[in-house]
Amino acid sequence: MRTGAVLLTMVALAGSAQSERKPAPDFLLKDPSGTAVSLSARKGKVVLLDFWATWCHGCATEIPWFVEFADKYKERGLTVIGVSADDDGWTSVRPYVKEHRMNYPVVLSTNDLAKRYEVTALPVTFLIDRNGAIAVVHAGLPKGGKAEVEGEIVRLLSEGDR
Repeated sequence: MRTGAVLLTMVALAGSAQSERKPAPDFLLKDPSGTAVSLSARKGKVVLLDFWATWCHGCATEIPWFVEFADKYKERGLTVIGVSADDDGWTSVRPYVKEHRMNYPVVLSTNDLAKRYEVTALPVTFLIDRNGAIAVVHAGLPKGGKAEVEGEIVRLLSEGDR
């Protein structure tokens, strides 16, 4: 699923009531070590699900943010999952993950998964609430940058504190 176009729009669903959010499609994929990674296993946590590729410039901007967020908010219930759309699979992804010190699970996308999440360009980031519903979608880099994404994460983490 390689596309050179990067969609620069953002769709924010964060303002919608929790009851109006749609469930995030579940998946079961393997990381480079063969460990199963699924969305359903993370229910009760806020999930940042990032569709990215090694050749994507916007993705390269966001990945350091996500590495930071994975550490900073882990204890509050955030988990990050990277979904690579690289055509050559682990050949380019494995060294990229190591070089960029990605501290969260990374899996390879499938055509079916990309269709179920309606991913047509990269990067696309989904913030999924503790109930497994999609709360925020960023297609392309968010206008508010890192601070915008972090604010959304904090808000979603706080929903569990109510």
